[in-house]
Parts: sequence; structure tokens; C-alpha cells
Amino acid sequence: MLVGAEVQTLLYTKKVFLTRMKRFTLENFPLENKTVFLRVDYNVPLEKEKVVDDNKIRSSLPTIRYLLQKNCKIVLATHLGNPAGKVDAKLKVNPLFSRLQELLSKEKKWNIIQFIKLNDCIGKEIKAKIAESKPKTIFMLENLRFYREEETNDVFFAHSLAQLAEVYVNDAFAVSHRKHASVDAITKYLPSLPGLLLETEIQQLSLALNPKKPAIWIMGGAKLNKIDLIKQALKKADYLLIGGALAFSFLRAKGINMGLSKLDPESVKIAAKILKSEAAKKIILPVDFVAAADFSPHAQTEIVKYNHLQDQQTALDLGPETVSLFKQYLRKAHTIVWNGPLGYFEWAKFAHSTKEIGRFLGKLTATAICGGGETVEAVRKFRLEHYFTHVSTGGGAALMFLSGQELPGITALENNYQKFKRKFR
Repeated sequence: MLVGAEVQTLLYTKKVFLTRMKRFTLENFPLENKTVFLRVDYNVPLEKEKVVDDNKIRSSLPTIRYLLQKNCKIVLATHLGNPAGKVDAKLKVNPLFSRLQELLSKEKKWNIIQFIKLNDCIGKEIKAKIAESKPKTIFMLENLRFYREEETNDVFFAHSLAQLAEVYVNDAFAVSHRKHASVDAITKYLPSLPGLLLETEIQQLSLALNPKKPAIWIMGGAKLNKIDLIKQALKKADYLLIGGALAFSFLRAKGINMGLSKLDPESVKIAAKILKSEAAKKIILPVDFVAAADFSPHAQTEIVKYNHLQDQQTALDLGPETVSLFKQYLRKAHTIVWNGPLGYFEWAKFAHSTKEIGRFLGKLTATAICGGGETVEAVRKFRLEHYFTHVSTGGGAALMFLSGQELPGITALENNYQKFKRKFR
């Protein structure tokens, strides 16, 4: 007889299988010798025309390797920065292409690959160069956002992109919340599949929405506009641990003085409504803070109770009692979802609670999922990645997914499956 946890696992596995049936997958699609338009997200930080953080490029390698094994030509497409539809020499993709070439060239298996950097995204010359090439050639198109039509989801631009290939693969989870031409409109013209990274993101983040109980969500960060995510957390979690600037709105809504800590009236109103709901009993707020009278990385600090902040003080990190309290709840969890740093982690003096809780997760057996731009930045900065089951490559996309909203890029793949499934059964 199956026990509760086994039933939960079985139901989740069935749900993942049924969800995958709504889309094509790499393993069940005839990709051999095809020309594949591969949308990736290589929007990474650069310094002096060198890639500073290549994590997103590395994350795309499993899909690239898979397509090379299928003898495909690969047409890579990404955006970089926000050039607003104009060519910007500082935002050309050459450094991204060079870094990808370096990474793959280290693997002796792929010494036979040809790498070709193209100087545009569309046009007869681009199309001809791709058509004339041999299998296992990797092309990279120029920055998609040099065309304004990319961000306006223009169907004519999307059609021009589609003419470069026979199959479309979306491996850019981080932009799948955007209704852009290379994410959405292009799927009207080509059979379209998720890449291995996109599939992994969907499966891992789905663990947060169908959690093994008890489920604990940690929420923090500087942004106070997470109402949909908070509502979702209160539905899915047994407890919601709130830190960062997010905690100030809730405490102020209780009538507690927050000194000079970051607040806005609208967030306090929203917090007050949430606190009146039945689910508010799940919310665990800080009991102490590390506070300073000066907003400076070298400010003198003191530990103060949550209700003892002085008018001229700013709370910049969680205090030791709160860290201990959060650990008590986390010890019981089978699923942990984290969004938002717990203090002003940009300054070392106020990064303690974020680092301490991150390291503590490494001692637990729970499934631990991290999503959101600021959170991932903190996790990578303090090298906490290996303490998590999954660190999402998406910022806004991860938040939208965890909030229970549909992502246009994923919906487009599901609609495409309905359109093309009979042809490729």
C-alpha cells in the first residue's frame, strides 16, 4: 500500500507527464539533419567586451550538444541589453559567440564543429550562408533587439527569422515571459519544441506549485510589488518566512515603527489586507534586525527588536534571533522555495542572514528551489548554488511561473503542438 509521500510523488510524476504531452520534446521529435533555430538567453554582463558571468551560456550547452549529436545545423539567436531597435556596437554579440566557442572547443568531441558569426538576423545573404553550410555548423545571429520588431512581436520579422530554419527550439526560459517575435510569433511558422533547459525549469519550478509537504516559502528582496507571488505562496506553503524590505510593509501594517526603512504606502495597504485574511497565520515575520543610523557599508550597527527601531534607524539585515527562528521552520520542510535576499546583501556587513540561511539549506534533505533575479544574484555571489536542488536562470519568468501565471513562451509551444502534432506523430 502506498503511503502519503509516495502517492504525492506518483501524482506529481503523472502531472508532469501529462503536461509534457501538451508539447513536443527533443527526444520524441525527428531532428536528424535538421536546421534548428535555437533561441537562447545570453543576456549576460560584459566588461571590456568580455563575458563576466557565463552561467547562462553554460546552461544552454546540453541542448546544443544534443542537437549536434543529431547532426543538426544550429542557428543561435539571443538579445543583449536594450538597444531599443538601434544598432549599438557595445551590444554586438561577438563576446558571447567567442565565449561559446571557447567552451565547446574544450570538448574534443566537437572539434569538427564550424562556428560562423553572422552580421545580421535576417535577409537573403544570411539565409544563403546557412543553407550552404554543412551539418554541425553553429551560427550566431546578431542581437535580435537591434530590430524594434523583436519586442513588438512583429509577425513579418518572426516569419523572416523562421525562414532560416526547419525547426524552432526555445531554450530561453528567462525571456519566456515576454511576448517577443523570437519567443512567440515565430512559433506560428515552424514546428516548435522546448530545449532541455526550458524543460528542466518547468519541471523543477513545478515542484514548488505541487510541493511535497510541509512546504516553506522564503520571501524577501527590495521590490515590494510581489502581491501575486505572496498570494500563491499562501496557497501552496504551510509557512511563509518574510525578510528583506518586504517585511517592513507587514510590520508597518501592524502599526510598528520602521524608522527610515524602505516603505511605500501602497505596499503597506496591501500588507494590511493580507494580514486580515485567514491565510495570514502562515506568515512568519522577523523578530529582530541589524539596524544602522547611517546608510553606509561601514555604518555602526546594533541588533534591535522588531518593535524597537528608532526614528533615525534603518533595518538592513535580519537579526540573529530571526535567523534562528527561520531555521526552526526550515528544519521541518520537505519543499523550500526562496525568492528575495533577506538583507541588503550588496554590502558584506548586511549579507549575513542571506548567507547563513543559504548555507543552512545545504544541511537539509528538502527540495530547495531558488528563483528571481536578485535571489540568484545573491546565491551566485556567495557561491551557494550547490545547496539548492534548482537555481532558476529566469528572473521575471521564474516569478511569473511561481505566481501561477501562464508564460507566453510556454503557451506558444503548447499552441504549436496542437497545430503541428498530426504532421509529426
